[in-house]
Amino acid sequence: QALRERGCRSEEQFRELLREIEAEVQRRKQLIHQSVERRAIISKCYKPKHPEVYTLQDSFLAPEFLEIVRFCTSPGADLQGLLSYLESFSDKRIYRLPVFTEEFCQAFVDELENFEQSDMPKGRPNTMNNYGVLLNELGMDEPFVTPLRERLLRPITALLYPELGGACLDSHKAFVVKYALHEDLDLSSHYDNAEVTLNVSLGKEFTEGSLYFGDFNREPSPVPQYIEVPHVGGRGLLHRGGQIHGALPIASGQRWNLVVWMRSSAVRNQLCPMCHRKPELVEAEGFGDGFTEPPEEEVPQTVDLCAL
Repeated sequence: QALRERGCRSEEQFRELLREIEAEVQRRKQLIHQSVERRAIISKCYKPKHPEVYTLQDSFLAPEFLEIVRFCTSPGADLQGLLSYLESFSDKRIYRLPVFTEEFCQAFVDELENFEQSDMPKGRPNTMNNYGVLLNELGMDEPFVTPLRERLLRPITALLYPELGGACLDSHKAFVVKYALHEDLDLSSHYDNAEVTLNVSLGKEFTEGSLYFGDFNREPSPVPQYIEVPHVGGRGLLHRGGQIHGALPIASGQRWNLVVWMRSSAVRNQLCPMCHRKPELVEAEGFGDGFTEPPEEEVPQTVDLCAL
């Protein structure tokens, strides 16, 4: 019915659509293998301009961010106390907080531009963005993104999003996206393959290009209410992955954003966040899409997220 409403009516149109879907399925099945091949080439052949940015250091982090983490890991930390450190936007559970220093953002973007200008193989960040970098292909997962998620972000998300497995976010997909004139200008409405998303503005100089947020994907309203949230350099937005959102067009300049999709296998093993069905797993390398397959005797019938 949905396809008919979009103009697909004849048998030939349906068959053509099925061929396109099958081709896309096969393409996606090859993505992980292609990414592994690219990472091996980059590891062997690419010479970083700023090798220091590949390993997370506290000196990269805004002092206010470290103070938030200290609060969240202190005895008696609670949601109300945490909210006093954050900017909140409407009732959509979208929060802004300082993350990185200006010096780190400048060095990181300079490194990304150096890689972009190299002859190394490059993969698309995701199916919607054409320009950017997959951080696992640069070798930044283990030394940078994993400690960022485990040591620094998880104490925060445990208080903000407990029902989404905020205390047990055990995998991620991290990438940087680039917006520029004559390249990607904006990003249409979507929701993420994540329980919780961190989106940090790294720079450079740009105008316009705010993010906009609508309903949570499982709670649509007849007339969605959208809010705009402007980017602030070095600051990040935390939001539920299922929050419908997009990026308005930039009017000038160039914008780089670090995006971390954080996943909880305890949540998504029960229900895929994209199709809302029991997941059917396909073997993958690394984190894959964040699903896990415990031994049969250990599969729980229900999951107590509060206990987790």
